[in-house]
Amino acid sequence: MCDEEVEVRFPFPYKPYSIQEDFMEALYNVLEDGKIGIFESPTGTGKSLSLICGALTWLRDYEERKKQEAAQLLGVQQNSHGDDQQPCSVQQGSQWSSSEPDWITDFVQKKAERDLVDKLKEEEIKRRKREERLEQIRHNVQFKYASKRKRNDGNDIEELLQQSKEMLSAEDAPLADGEEELIVAEYESDDEKKLKDSRLEDEDDEDLEEEHVTKIYYCSRTHSQLAQFVHEVQKSPFGKEVRLVSLGSRQNLCVNESVRCLGSTQLINDRCMEMQRNKQDKRTSDGEGKKKRGKSSDVCPFYAYEQMQFLRDETLVAVKDIEQLVTLGKEIKACPYYGARFAIPAAQIVTLPYQMLLHSSTRRSSGIKLKDQIVIIDEAHNLIETISCIYSSEIAGSQIYCAHSQLSQYMERYKNRLKAKNVMYIKQIIFILERFMQILGGKPGQNPNIQCVSQSGTTLQSINDFLFLAKIDNINLFKVQRYCEKSMISRKLFGFMEKYKGTEVSIANKENQKATGFDRFLQTLNQKGTGEVPSSVLSESSKGEQQTVTSPMMQIEGFLFALTSSNKDGRVVINRQGAVGQSSLKFLLLNPAVHFAEVLKECRSVVIAGGTMQPVADFKEQLLLSAGVGLERLSEFSCGHVIPPDNILPIILCSGPSGQQLEFTYQNRDLPQMMDEVGRILSNLCNVIPGGVVCFFPSYEYEKQVYTHWEKTGVLTRLSAKKKIFQEPKKANQVELVLSEYSKCIQRCSKSGGPMTGALLFSVVGGKMSEGINFSDDLGRCVVMVGMPFPNIKSPELQEKMAYLDKTMPRIDGQSPGKALIENLCMKAVNQSIGRAIRHQKDYASIVLLDHRYSRPGVLQKLPGWIKGSTQIQKSFGPAFASVRKFFLGKKTFFGTEEH
Repeated sequence: MCDEEVEVRFPFPYKPYSIQEDFMEALYNVLEDGKIGIFESPTGTGKSLSLICGALTWLRDYEERKKQEAAQLLGVQQNSHGDDQQPCSVQQGSQWSSSEPDWITDFVQKKAERDLVDKLKEEEIKRRKREERLEQIRHNVQFKYASKRKRNDGNDIEELLQQSKEMLSAEDAPLADGEEELIVAEYESDDEKKLKDSRLEDEDDEDLEEEHVTKIYYCSRTHSQLAQFVHEVQKSPFGKEVRLVSLGSRQNLCVNESVRCLGSTQLINDRCMEMQRNKQDKRTSDGEGKKKRGKSSDVCPFYAYEQMQFLRDETLVAVKDIEQLVTLGKEIKACPYYGARFAIPAAQIVTLPYQMLLHSSTRRSSGIKLKDQIVIIDEAHNLIETISCIYSSEIAGSQIYCAHSQLSQYMERYKNRLKAKNVMYIKQIIFILERFMQILGGKPGQNPNIQCVSQSGTTLQSINDFLFLAKIDNINLFKVQRYCEKSMISRKLFGFMEKYKGTEVSIANKENQKATGFDRFLQTLNQKGTGEVPSSVLSESSKGEQQTVTSPMMQIEGFLFALTSSNKDGRVVINRQGAVGQSSLKFLLLNPAVHFAEVLKECRSVVIAGGTMQPVADFKEQLLLSAGVGLERLSEFSCGHVIPPDNILPIILCSGPSGQQLEFTYQNRDLPQMMDEVGRILSNLCNVIPGGVVCFFPSYEYEKQVYTHWEKTGVLTRLSAKKKIFQEPKKANQVELVLSEYSKCIQRCSKSGGPMTGALLFSVVGGKMSEGINFSDDLGRCVVMVGMPFPNIKSPELQEKMAYLDKTMPRIDGQSPGKALIENLCMKAVNQSIGRAIRHQKDYASIVLLDHRYSRPGVLQKLPGWIKGSTQIQKSFGPAFASVRKFFLGKKTFFGTEEH
């Protein structure tokens, strides 16, 4: 602990705002005291730089204190070494005759001291070696490129050797029936021997085993957000000295074109693992004096230890983002995916996607150790939903039938070669799949797409009830899951289906596109360029075509793993729809705290940060307090915006121009008079607001309904006289085009000075433009929110979640936890959407919330602090319109004068 009277100084690239100084000081204290912090700092207030400079200042001070403590302890030990040896032994001898327990206590204490000193000496030697090596690489360019040439020359020789061996092995007769192709065992290449031997013998590489380096794990939602954070680090005062490594998925980091071209996450992961396995099999076959050969005996030329070691050092010498890491990997012919992992122990900052940190098995396989480390989770407004989604799992009926067919064929073909335990476990899995079929109303051996479900509908079961219903309660699923993991049965099936494509099970593209829990989450993230987890994603095919599916056993494994959860923490959703192939089984996680608790328990400190964290009650109750965190360990920080108060005009509008009360419930919102009233409000606002207006609707369906109604009634024609109208596309690949056209239109109108004053964009809450899109300046002079976007309360899954919270959580301000959940989900979505405007200090905008329910005290309190403080509640349209008109006339006068 540092003295509270000592001033904490934060290096910063420019003079920070006062709220940034407050943010960094609060962050420093949270890290120093080992607390859990919830930090809210609106977009445009420099949150990323505040996180970087605050956290790295603490890390610098912490490392300096550790060095001083180690030096002091080593110095004391050296000074006392000669003088204390004899007295110590004499003292111990005298104690032996008089008091044995005291002698033992003294001996244990001194042994602990000696062990600590030895450990400190060892760590100091490793640290100096690492610093010397990195300093040499940083300043000795000739050494660096000589090393690179040496590695490239070695690569050329290795390729020639590999080609020669392949030519020789091609002359051998193939093994009967090609059975060994699925358990291929190849020779061990020289660099793999180095990998094994050097880890044991080479002292220069001992720092790979460093675990004492305290580090900051920074995670965010997408790779683009992580890249932006890395660029901020590069620009910060710490940019030239900090050791940072960027982790990512194989999809983003693989430099082997033959693997990258496979496209889907599952295929890339499986192919990479298979190439590694080929190298391991080579080592085994060389050790046993045998050589087996098969179709898929390729090894990855980029998975070479020396090159990856060089890439590790280059990564630690200078801060690099994912793209720079990939470029370096291609240049020196080293795998960035594994090279980056080698850099983790010595790194001070590790950036990684959400799921790589939050998913426990991915975390372990990535070499991430959280013990006594710092974790910063940015853009964390949807953290609860993210964890729930990661650990939920869904399997379609078509996938169950596909896996059953493949396993049955695999079993039939290899039943005489498989060991007894393999046969037992595969039979158990086949039995489990058959029981799943019967749960959905199907029968084994029949086409799932033509088997009709006798009774459609959705039912929910506790885990234990589902196991009894499926009659698999007598099977130890922990053992089955462990067998799947150790035997890699899903990868074996993948290889089996690759080899025997003639017998592969094909299903229609429609069924194949059924992404499951974790996979749907992954696909959403991968569209934005994120990370990888142990789950399969089905490859896409052209519309209307049939496609061949690789083994869906990964999804089956994920579902079986989910069924090993505690009975109270989840539910199984049985969804019977139309045909059996279209039906599904889904595990719904109700208690995300059980998985987040692992992170909280291991880390020294966890910081949950975001631009809009309100309402924070969910985080505290569902994630932190439920995980066993005491209130004394929690710390909250929320700051205002950097803009002047008069640069924002938030209005809650309770009724429209005709006096119609604005209440967009499911019963009211479809009424023609409600849609007409919204049209009149927008027409009036567009007459006085310059630039761009973004109007958010609760759903795509409602936006389409309103748009169609306005086409018939002429509202669109009136709106088009002032603003060109754009609609948010449903397809992600069209978003950039629409935004580009929207921006160009506003720029043209601003310059022309004609009757058209800008553009009007219809968007959807929770859609592609409600998060991560920047509507700064003229792109978003006004954000209009139509109604309150409550989730579908009739959803069985949501009802189950509400019931779970009502049973397990305390009431909040007299409100049941279930009802609070509905309101909080709504307000989180609202806050994210209205946060698209006001992106920097000189920006200004109006925010208009169309629904009188926003004026309720409980709802109003859940708006961001920087908005609710200046929010006007207008009962009628006239005063609201006058306020908006006055606001923009004032800005036109002020900014127009300022420009001249």
